Amino acid sequence: MDFPTIAILAFILVEGANICILYFRPSSLKGNGVGAFAAYEKLKDDPEAKDFVGYLVNWIAGTKLIFILLLAVILAFGNEATRIGAAVALVLSILSFFWRLFPAIRKMDKAGGIRPAGYSKTLAFMIAGMIVLFAAAALSALR
Repeated sequence: MDFPTIAILAFILVEGANICILYFRPSSLKGNGVGAFAAYEKLKDDPEAKDFVGYLVNWIAGTKLIFILLLAVILAFGNEATRIGAAVALVLSILSFFWRLFPAIRKMDKAGGIRPAGYSKTLAFMIAGMIVLFAAAALSALR
């Protein structure tokens, strides 16, 4: 099994767990659970906002499901070049975290809206680790 395949399988497993958290335990503090956001607790007082946030959480889970199923198809039917291309696409798409999401979560973290405090930095390191993993996978296959 080549490095891009292993990296993509690992991503499918991690994101599969995150999807389960979002669908079945969205208030979790683990994975992509939104319980880390202090504002999530305030939704109990606003049913309309709670429904809207619930919709967005499920939309995110559905989008993640689309991505991992497409990756599974790439692993099942794609050749080496397709797997390398998928690794590069993952690098580029995951990089988008630092454009919009990281500034937003860092702002909430600094304002005391994230539990535990400093989680935005931890998340940034985890996301950067994924980028490095897929970049290394793509580069190793190009040799």
